[in-house]
Amino acid sequence: MSYIGRLDSYSLLDEVRNPLKANIVLLPGDGIGPEITKQAALVLEKIAKKFGHDFEFSSHLIGGIAIDTTGDPLPQETIDACIAADAILLGAVGGPKWDDPSAKTRPEAGLLKIRKELGLFANLRPIRLFDELVDASPLKREIIEGTDILFLRELTGGIYFGESGRSGEGDQESAFQSMVYSVPEVERIVRLAAIAARGRKNRLTSVDKANVLEPSRLWRQVAARVMAEEFPDVQYDVVLVDSMAMHLINRPKDFDVVVTSNMFGDILTDEASMLPGSLGMLPSASLGSDGPGLYEPIHGSAPDIAGKNIANPLATILAVAMLLRHSLNLDTEAESVESAVSQVLKDGLRTADIARGSQAIGTSEMGAAVIERLNR
Repeated sequence: MSYIGRLDSYSLLDEVRNPLKANIVLLPGDGIGPEITKQAALVLEKIAKKFGHDFEFSSHLIGGIAIDTTGDPLPQETIDACIAADAILLGAVGGPKWDDPSAKTRPEAGLLKIRKELGLFANLRPIRLFDELVDASPLKREIIEGTDILFLRELTGGIYFGESGRSGEGDQESAFQSMVYSVPEVERIVRLAAIAARGRKNRLTSVDKANVLEPSRLWRQVAARVMAEEFPDVQYDVVLVDSMAMHLINRPKDFDVVVTSNMFGDILTDEASMLPGSLGMLPSASLGSDGPGLYEPIHGSAPDIAGKNIANPLATILAVAMLLRHSLNLDTEAESVESAVSQVLKDGLRTADIARGSQAIGTSEMGAAVIERLNR
């Protein structure tokens, strides 16, 4: 079962650049990024061998390791490689080593820049529960069972990209960051979300803070117009972000496709990660109007467990399934990866984050288990 139906009517998937021979850029990044990216790349190699494809890989720097090596969290060499790629697989960026607030640059700047450089305005974050992991969630089974939400987070606008600065000194110092959205930015993400809703249960929820924020009032007005004029058949409603934070915990099954702004989407999807029990199970895809998509787990770099072979690679492996589907148009291959992940969970295999007291296996062992299921 796929996480999201085909979006064939939307231009970002109209062009497929030779799906049987693909150039895939790997951005391992920091912390556990190299470990989980390695397992995902091995899965891609297995898919290529099994289905007769030719995937070429190249690794490039991003984040903290790029700062240490080049002084830049996103070197031009990495940008050029990504632009020329058919798809990009990212591990994670950041860590305490680079957390000094007075630093000239930080790893996260590389992540924001790659999204902007490639025009990746739509972040797809599926929140789907595997039946085998219902009891791994801290929430009650009757609340979460059957939850299947697709978040679409606007990725290149809003407060993360707004004008910022500081003024004054000492007790008089102040800082600001602007939240800015334009009509076209809202239109394109809402339009994509509505197309996704048509391929699922035909329900779309828009999340904003229109009772307080002017950009949210624009968002609500534009979204309502797009839905009324272009998607009158889609069931549409609006929820304030603070209410949505509560609804995700007490009635998540009531939602299907959710569209929201950059910051709200970032926060809500991290909250929603507790529904399946771990950030280690959630993949994401960042897509634009043309060019390559970028695929990654939604969790961070987890530097405290880096190098210990205990990180969960399944979110990154599920991101591989999204890569196969959305950038290479390889639905059958994508479904085979998702089925392999489901099977290892049915077989009782767990990494530490989802073990809940049962015996846990390591990062490389979980990757090998997925590949073994692909052999069957």
